[in-house]
Amino acid sequence: MKCCAIQYPFNLMIADVSVEVADVSVEVAAVDSSCSSMKAQRDAILAKLLRRYERLRRREERARKLNSIWSYTNMAVIGTAVVFVLVIIMWALLWVFIFRRDTTNGVYFAGIFRVANEEFVPEYRQADSHEFVSMASRVQHVVSNVYKTSSVSKLFRQAVISDLSTDSKGGVLVHFWMVFVVPHVKSSAVCEDCVSAILRDSIHTSLQNRSSVGLLLGLPVDIDSILVNSAQRSEFTGASTAAQCTDKLYSSLAEVMVPLKVFSSWGGLSCHIKLTSAPGTLIRLTIKSLHMEPSSCLTDSLTVYDTLLPMRGRILHKACEPVSQSVSVVSSSNAMLLFFRLTHGSKSFFGHFEAIKDKTCVHVIETAAGPEGQLTSPEGQLTSPFYPSLLPPQCACSWTFQTPRPGLGVALTFQNYILRLKDLQSCEHGWWKINEVIYCGMYISHATVFRISDWNPEVVFRCSSRTSEQPFTITYSSFNISQPCPDDYFLCATGLCVDTSRRCDGLDDCQDESDELFCSSPSKSCDGSGPLHPVYVCNGESECSNGRDEANCTKETPCTSISYRCGSGTCIPKRNARCDGVPDCHDNSDEEDCACGRPALAKRLLDSSDVGGASSQQGIMGSGVGVRPRVVGGVNALDGEWPWQVSLLFGGHLYCGACVLNSDWLLSAAHCFSKERLSDPHQWAAHMGMLTQGSARYVADVRRIVLHQYYNGRTFDYDIALLQLRRPWPPSLAAYIQPACLPPPSQTLKENQRCWVTGWGYRSEEDKVLPSVLQKAEVGILSQTACKKSYGPVSPRMLCAGVPTGEQDACRGDSGGPLVCRSQGGAGGRWFLTGIVSWGAGCGRPNLPGVYTKVAKFTDWIHSHIH
Repeated sequence: MKCCAIQYPFNLMIADVSVEVADVSVEVAAVDSSCSSMKAQRDAILAKLLRRYERLRRREERARKLNSIWSYTNMAVIGTAVVFVLVIIMWALLWVFIFRRDTTNGVYFAGIFRVANEEFVPEYRQADSHEFVSMASRVQHVVSNVYKTSSVSKLFRQAVISDLSTDSKGGVLVHFWMVFVVPHVKSSAVCEDCVSAILRDSIHTSLQNRSSVGLLLGLPVDIDSILVNSAQRSEFTGASTAAQCTDKLYSSLAEVMVPLKVFSSWGGLSCHIKLTSAPGTLIRLTIKSLHMEPSSCLTDSLTVYDTLLPMRGRILHKACEPVSQSVSVVSSSNAMLLFFRLTHGSKSFFGHFEAIKDKTCVHVIETAAGPEGQLTSPEGQLTSPFYPSLLPPQCACSWTFQTPRPGLGVALTFQNYILRLKDLQSCEHGWWKINEVIYCGMYISHATVFRISDWNPEVVFRCSSRTSEQPFTITYSSFNISQPCPDDYFLCATGLCVDTSRRCDGLDDCQDESDELFCSSPSKSCDGSGPLHPVYVCNGESECSNGRDEANCTKETPCTSISYRCGSGTCIPKRNARCDGVPDCHDNSDEEDCACGRPALAKRLLDSSDVGGASSQQGIMGSGVGVRPRVVGGVNALDGEWPWQVSLLFGGHLYCGACVLNSDWLLSAAHCFSKERLSDPHQWAAHMGMLTQGSARYVADVRRIVLHQYYNGRTFDYDIALLQLRRPWPPSLAAYIQPACLPPPSQTLKENQRCWVTGWGYRSEEDKVLPSVLQKAEVGILSQTACKKSYGPVSPRMLCAGVPTGEQDACRGDSGGPLVCRSQGGAGGRWFLTGIVSWGAGCGRPNLPGVYTKVAKFTDWIHSHIH
């Protein structure tokens, strides 16, 4: 039996461990032993190799298990770390936005009171002096103890004494800050009145000496001098000595000017300048120039305070616009604070301040008799206190007049002011007592005459505004009490005397239209040789068959309130010359800037107006039974039909309407923004090019709000406001956003002329849900006589429009929206912004039309701001 050498090659790969068994040769000699011996040896070798392989495999499994355990551990650690970080972040967010808001909501107050029986020393003006620190520490300790032992002790954090001053009343005036940390749920506990009441109630007064001075933890304090106002954190931090720009200036000599200059770098600044003067004097600040960005006082502003702290109740004057003409402001004491907020850009202020004496304003005036004892020319002029400076919040004057005999009275002519009998409301713009009768003063844009039927009257005036007011001038003369105006003169409601020949001539000679009320229709005299009545001349209607009334309408004529003023300053008789498609002025200025009043969807507009307008017009005229909408706002408008209509949203909710003037400006009603919370432009958004609420083609933020300076919140006179947009609407939307045309001051409206009011306001007084689609309603223009019959006195800056049944009218939510009238005849056919929705008695009541601001009266005012 032959046995051969057998080779067993092995190549074992176990994970990363390589064991190679190659060329293992087992030589078995060719002997006579049996093959079983060879097989045994072979099996032994194989068993040895397999054991080695098994050991390596078990080692690898242990390594794999260790690696797996290590991987799971890492993942667990990493996961735990991630969860921990997320928990920290969530907790931080909750702390910042919820818990911290509830626990660390800082509330700040600025206050002032007088420490009586304490001598003021000059060192108190220096905050780093030993005297100031000692007195401030004493007062701060008292104020802190008052609030630490009060009902809000857990909320009180600190009191900071800012300044010590004095005035003519003596003692030491303490200007201080108080800081509270208030949870949101307890915010009502630290209201302005509450904090003030705690301080007042802590003063123990004596009933025996009947003095207003009491003891505040041993400190003698005048309870009547306490004033506390809420403040912003920025005001507290900005007024500190660490602020970017602070200064204190003192004037010891009267009538000596101290120059003031403030410059901002390109990074902007916030600046506090405190001005004081000697006791017994006042401070007059003169603003020579102020260069800044107009912004409704939200970014750039100058605020002048009648104290040394930024207290809302002591604001003297706010400048929100650049100042190029000198303006003077007078304080009511010897302290004043200037607070500048100037943002990025090159901004500057130039001016000066001076100490002035508080002069007594008492005068005795003798007047003279006029020709035939009837009427005199103006004899002299009186001015408001501190003229030409603005009126301070506190001032007084008295004038005693003496005429030659009892039959003569005293006539006072005001240039921009009017006196009205005082009602239950307080006087906001001047308090007057004339022979024991109380009157309130109001600012207006025209002259008035106040006649006193007494030969020896006493006139007393008191300032009553919270802030500084415009100065006024008065010219005085005597007049015949039995005949206030000369023969052939008409006595206006404004007190003016106008020639009788000018009565009912279409001109507002009285400034309140009282000479144009209750006028019968004048004769036309078309065939006569005499002049035509001004009512018929060049009013756009051919009332004479020979065309005489509409002839020579472009010939230059003396300027009146019913003539059109061209760009060159000359006037023509054609009243509605603006944008009528015919060049009437020699310089063609009447056809300039006429990209307005023509909707891109003009054919749709004409079709809808002609189809539904005729019957509606019948309803307006009162003849026949017209098809009138059954809701106040009218019927649904068409998309693009009224491209000047704007929806104004305050805080995301519809509040008012507006009209597009150009790409940067809107026109609305002043009463929409008159309240303090509504005056912030940042809260308003203009939705434009919109038919259905929520589908605006362009939404613009409001940058600035300009209210008319004579707006009266009680009578709604001068109810007009301009809104500047932050960004202009794009020209690509011209088909859906377009301005209405501004009327000229000479605009003439016919009685019952067809016009349209639009808006998203309520459809009736009882409605609770606003319409989603823009509504339009057709109304007729009423004469001023008819308007006054419905409402009594209405100003010449108002007009009435509606229908006798009242079924077509504006309502709540339409305020500030447009009333537009289409020009008559010619190639123009443009829509003019005739009125602004202002007020009325309810909505849609019979014989109580809507009252609108008459835009033609404000054309010049509008152009002065938007050009």
